[in-house]
Amino acid sequence: MAAIVGSRRVTSKQQKVINKFLIKKVIPPLFGLFVFLMLWELLCLIPSFQLPGPIETIRETWDPFVIHPFFDNGDSDKGLGWQILTSLGRVALGFSLAAVVGVVLGILIGSNTFLYNAVDPIFQVLRTIPPLAWLPISLAAFQQANPSAIFVIFITSIWPIVINTTVGVQNIPQDYVNVARVLRVQKGNYFLKIVFPATVPYIFTGLRIGIGLSWLAIVAAEMLVGGVGIGSFIWDAYNTTTETNMSEIIIALVYVGLVGLVLDRIVAFVADKVVTTEQK
Repeated sequence: MAAIVGSRRVTSKQQKVINKFLIKKVIPPLFGLFVFLMLWELLCLIPSFQLPGPIETIRETWDPFVIHPFFDNGDSDKGLGWQILTSLGRVALGFSLAAVVGVVLGILIGSNTFLYNAVDPIFQVLRTIPPLAWLPISLAAFQQANPSAIFVIFITSIWPIVINTTVGVQNIPQDYVNVARVLRVQKGNYFLKIVFPATVPYIFTGLRIGIGLSWLAIVAAEMLVGGVGIGSFIWDAYNTTTETNMSEIIIALVYVGLVGLVLDRIVAFVADKVVTTEQK
């Protein structure tokens, strides 16, 4: 038997695949979300629990934050859509710089043992510094909020990219290196044809970690630098705390989490395509 979807016929085998996907990938997350929301709503029945429940949060933020995310009343009074886009713009710039610099540095450091031994202790120290600890230095150096926030993103996300790329270069199979020496491959071709393809899985692991750290860093940095951005929105709502503002903070956190998930999935998707292409 076969079901008909639109103008196409779905075979029983395809239907089994769809059912399997729904059972494994769709139903469990929906069930988990339902349980989480139910527990949250039940906690709100406790008199000492001061946060709004999911129903109250949606009711208080539905208009305009949910259905009109791109309203603009001037200055920083903008919808969550504009706040997210502003933050994403900063993340895109800071993360892109970190990706380029991190990959180049990682390849150079991983290819040179002396250079690796020289800078590895320094990098291990710098990477443990919390993102917000860099903010006073960046504000002193750039004297402006926007470049300072971008620098915080850059300095936070570069370390996993550098470290993973370095490890990838150091784990290139010795056979590849030996063949390159026998064939006397020029350095430019060696890096493009051997080093880079062999380290692609490591590079994208670093990029995936880096994009998550970038999104964490921008939210934290914007809380302090002010202006337009999702972090600034959350902090401003907190400083004028009312019951309604707490709902605004919660819905903003939902937006932050969803955007973070999308960013991670985008990098993972690109990584899968690039790695598959390199392996062919």
